[in-house]
Amino acid sequence: MTGRLEALLGIDVPVVLGPFGGLSSVELTATVSRLGGLGSYGLYGYAPDRVARTAAELRAATDRPFALNVWLATGDEVRPGQVDLTGPRAAVDAFFAELGLAQPDEPAAFLPDVDEQLAAVLDARPAVLSVVYGVPAPWVVQSAHERGTCVVGTATTVDEARALADAGVDAVVASGAEAAGHRVSFLHDPADALVGTFALVPQVVDAVRVPVLAAGGVADRRGVAAARALGAHGVVVGTAFLRTRQSAASEAYRAAIAASPAHGTVLTRAMSGRLARGVPNRAVRTIEASGAIAPFPAQNWLTGRFRAPAAGRDEAGLLSLWAGQSAALATWDDAGAVFAELVAGLRDG
Repeated sequence: MTGRLEALLGIDVPVVLGPFGGLSSVELTATVSRLGGLGSYGLYGYAPDRVARTAAELRAATDRPFALNVWLATGDEVRPGQVDLTGPRAAVDAFFAELGLAQPDEPAAFLPDVDEQLAAVLDARPAVLSVVYGVPAPWVVQSAHERGTCVVGTATTVDEARALADAGVDAVVASGAEAAGHRVSFLHDPADALVGTFALVPQVVDAVRVPVLAAGGVADRRGVAAARALGAHGVVVGTAFLRTRQSAASEAYRAAIAASPAHGTVLTRAMSGRLARGVPNRAVRTIEASGAIAPFPAQNWLTGRFRAPAAGRDEAGLLSLWAGQSAALATWDDAGAVFAELVAGLRDG
């Protein structure tokens, strides 16, 4: 790792916190940034006013660079009233009853407008705007650069990386199939784009001229050293940080990460309607067995109505337990210890 990424993003160490949609915390993001890496905060579902408040909270917590992450619209998102939720509701009815909740009424919208989110992020002027699920529009890249904000895109294949580089992003995350959470493919069905990190990263490095970050399976110094050998300019680490007490994950969630072996995660659409990697639990098994899964984001909205109360009760069986295949390597409960372990990989070899 040559220092190119550090110079671009204004950071000391090429270690980037993975953005957790729904599980980000100001404490963890600020901690990684203060340590010299790039803290990231996932803004999935945030309205513009909440985006502004979050950016202000991060600035109050650290004067170092941080990234704000947005999910781009793919065009296949459904809106309230466009899909029959009878089957999906029936599949999860027992969960609502268990928590003493009534089935929710559909909202006016499942998600805030993405362009309004992006405008709020640009107004906040973070060091980095990171995006998943597509290529940012020219106005986004231009506006970001005018404000001194770098743009980082995420690719699951080489041609996605090329598309992002051609659009003018400043760096590309090469996200291998080992990675936790949603498979953020946008030029392919995600089930057809399951390229492993070890194969993906060097091919992306060869295909684009912007810095490349390796994501997926990196949890300790060995993963960092491997990413360096593959030609990556930096790493994105999610699960190892998610297990720490500074994240917004519940104790039961952290315990599920600790108990997950390399073969213990699955790819499922059960919780959100989109393919994602996580630890299978009661909710996943029940929904998959029903065969009734609504399209995104309807399914994510529906399960979200019981997931939040379940998290408050520390009921892991009803959560989205996103975790990567290196979960068993995530053995630290403090973000500083994780960061120190990763930095050691920059010195090894």
